Formats: sequence, structure tokens, C-alpha cells
Amino acid sequence: MHRRNFLRTSGIAAAAIFGGAALAACTSAVSEQKAGGDDATPVRGGTLKVGIREDLVPANLLTNTAATPVLVGLVYESLIRYPNDSLEPQPLLAKAWQLAADGRSVSLDLRDDVKFHSGRVFTAKDVEFSIRTYADPKWSAQLRSTAAAVTEFDIVSPTRIVLRFAHPVSNIFDLLDTVPILDSETADKLGTGETYIGTGPFTFVQRIPNSQLIFAKNSGYWIPDRPYLDRVDVSIVPDPQALLNALKTGQIAAARELTFRDAENLSNSGGFTVHNLEGAELQTYVGVNVSEPSLADVRVRQAIAYALDRERIVTEVFRGAGYPLNVPWPKNSPAFDESLNTRFSRDVGKAKQLLAEVNKPPRLPLTFHPGHEATAQIVQANLAEVGIEVDLDPIDNAAFVKQLTGQQFRGLWVTDHSWAQFVPSTLTVSAYPFNARRNASRYESPAYTAAADTAWKLPQGTGPDAVRAFRAVTDQLLEGLFLIEIGVRFQQYSTSNTVHGFGWTKRREPLLTDTFLS
Repeated sequence: MHRRNFLRTSGIAAAAIFGGAALAACTSAVSEQKAGGDDATPVRGGTLKVGIREDLVPANLLTNTAATPVLVGLVYESLIRYPNDSLEPQPLLAKAWQLAADGRSVSLDLRDDVKFHSGRVFTAKDVEFSIRTYADPKWSAQLRSTAAAVTEFDIVSPTRIVLRFAHPVSNIFDLLDTVPILDSETADKLGTGETYIGTGPFTFVQRIPNSQLIFAKNSGYWIPDRPYLDRVDVSIVPDPQALLNALKTGQIAAARELTFRDAENLSNSGGFTVHNLEGAELQTYVGVNVSEPSLADVRVRQAIAYALDRERIVTEVFRGAGYPLNVPWPKNSPAFDESLNTRFSRDVGKAKQLLAEVNKPPRLPLTFHPGHEATAQIVQANLAEVGIEVDLDPIDNAAFVKQLTGQQFRGLWVTDHSWAQFVPSTLTVSAYPFNARRNASRYESPAYTAAADTAWKLPQGTGPDAVRAFRAVTDQLLEGLFLIEIGVRFQQYSTSNTVHGFGWTKRREPLLTDTFLS
């Protein structure tokens, strides 16, 4: 049984309303989730204003995209929470648990002092409802296959539930960390953007599409004397220059995803801090449609891998806020193996040698979406250097997601993937680009599927057996090379120095339980 004293957690928030003076602040009491030390004395009250570039898409509530992490981080809570520097679960709405030795069930003891924002008491029935909802295909949740593996819900009492699985599930705690506990009484409104009822430190007040999200303090929150803030206002500011100007002029106190160069300059100017969301890594990669005849030969894909100047992209585009990778795992992953991370280090001569063995590919499209133009341009130049010509194909975010999930890319593409910061089996059974049974690359391999299934169906996601299984997955990914890693990039929040204790989850959700304004 894992029992720990509850660690109060918090972080930053999202908000930006351009209608008056507003400076903000944030703190986190969980050391793993703090960006740095802070000796400021907490102050009660005030409104935190933050700007973000993308609006909420209500139908994508369970997909961890656009503004969803902000909403989930403020309004909802999960059963457990990982620290950002490990995969050791910590208590949240579940205060204790026991994973069966065979990995086929987990019993959860729940807190008895938690209420939804409506005033209704949180019970084991809400755990069942939330996991079943998350498993519903209509929500396209990334860990849906793991949620679907929960086949029985044995409610022992209002505060105790046993989840039974179809087979051992090595990433079950990833699921418990990810699924927001939803209110069954208002679930029919989740897809409309009208009402969001959770158990978190803030209540949802209002959404003005493409403009604002407004949150208010949950006066009945189960952690005594929290939160400090009275309100959190989120403004949608798509233009990065406008977002930068709002932060510099004090209209907002925190901004998510300025350009890397603007964030670097801001950090050097004084009065601001740039936070790299370590532990919540994004990884940039080149995707390959292996059903395109000119890309079907793995030697072509190997040539692309050798051609990439990863160090240049990390230095020039990410401004050092990341690091190069050949493998799909960040350095803090149990699957990371430094000996494999130089497998495809830049080697123009080797790339040309491989291409000499095959027919030269025709001109190919290189598709990308906003925020990836600079990376795509470097990739285009790298490929031209070895004899592969590509045409840049910029499309908007909605079209890009449609092509990604619909297997519609015609050639190559550049984007990010996430989920590698969790138990490694999550990546291959959940993330759209990596899913062994259906992925954007149209890649099929019985050996890859077998390796992914073996890693997923282990009794637990740690230990020697797990590490060996993850190594087999890595070997298959490097052999198939249907996705070619470039490197980690950290999502960034830039904040005024009036913001304290800025924190986040592994899914880049802001946590504001201990946030205050100085």
C-alpha cells in the first residue's frame, strides 16, 4: 500500500484580460513541480491574468490539446499525480492504493472530504463514470485503449473501488494520473463549452469563444485555506507579438508559448522569468508516410535521419530550450538509452551513400503547422544537401490534426509528439503517431506490434523486465524509422517576476492551488 502525506501542489494559471491593470502570481508547494525557489510571502486575493494562443475546443476536452490543459488544470483533478521528475505516483483524490502482484487489478482508497463544485460529494461511482467516459471513442482520448482495458469496477464502498483489467496494464498509473474526475450530472454539457464541474481549486465561470475563459476561486475546496487567488482570467491571443507586448506592458503576468527567441530576449531583459516545463517534454520529429512508394525503402528513411542537423535546430529554433534525440524518449524516461541516442547522428556522406543505393525520390511535400516553420525550413535545407527535394506545405492546426489522425499526409511532416515522458508503453498504445496498430505513417510491423503489446501487458511499468521490454520497443522504432526524432523542446511559460512558484503537471496543466499575487 502506498501511503504518503498529501503534498500540496499548485502552479501557474492561464489568463489575460486586456481591460485594466493586472499582475499575477503563482506558487507550487511541490518541489518537483516548482521552477525555482521563492521566498515571497503568500497574499490572499487578486486575479491572475495569463495569455495563451489557442482557444478551447470543447469536443477535445480529453485530448490534452490547445486550451484544454488550462481548463483541466484549474477545474479538475485526477486520482493520483506524478511528480515531474519521476513516475512514482503521489496521492491526490485517491489517498492510497494497492496494485495486485499479477498486475490485473488495483484497489483505490478515496478521500472522503472532497466535493464537486455543485456541492455533491465525490465517491467511487464518480471514478467509474469518469474512466468509462474517458474510454468512450467519441472523445478520442489518447489513453482510451488503457481505459478500455478496465473491464470491471467493484465498488466496495463510497470511498473504496477495485479496478480489474482484461490483462496486466503496465501504464495503469498513467491513466489514473491523466483521467479528470468528471461530474456525471453535467456530463451531457461537456461538449458544448457551457459548463464544467470538477473538484479542483477553481470553478468555471464563463467562456467567450476565441476570447476568454474565466475561473473563480472554489470556496469549498478540500485543501484548507486554498486557493489564494480569487480569480483567474484567460485571454486567447493568437498572435505571438501581441502576446509579448501584453506581457511587457503588464496587461498580463504570464504568457504561454512566446516564440523561443522572444522568450530568450525577455529573460535577458530583467523583470521576467522563462520557465521550461521540464518533465512535460514535447519532442519534435519528422514523420514519414511509408505507403508513399519513394519512402517505402527504409534506406531512404535512414538517409533522412542521417541528414538532419538536430543540434542546429535545438540551438537556432529552440534557443537551447531542449536537446537533440535519436530515440523517442526524454532523458528522464526509464526507456532512455544514451548508447542508442547517437545511432543517426548527422552524417551527410552516409546519407548520400544510402540514397545512391535506391531510386532518387521525387519531390515530396513537407507538411507543417503554425510554430514549426523554422524547423521545417532547416529540414528542407538538410534534405536538399543530400539530394532529397521537398516543398514546404504549411497548413492550419485543424487541418494538420485531421491529416494526422486520418493518415492523410502525402509525404513528410514536422510536428511534436508528447506522452514519452510517461511510462514508455503509453507511447506505443496511445499516441497517434506511434500507435502500433494504426498510426499516421501507415506503418505496419508484427514485430513492432508484439514489442508494444509485451511492454504494455507487463504487471508493472518499472523494474528490469520493463526496461528490457522498453529496449525492444526502441529497437523496433529505430529499425522501422517511420518517425525520425529531432529532439526535445520544452513548452515555455514566460512570467513577470511578480509570479511566484510557477508549476505544472506532466501534461503541461497549470496548477494554482498555492498561487498568489505579490
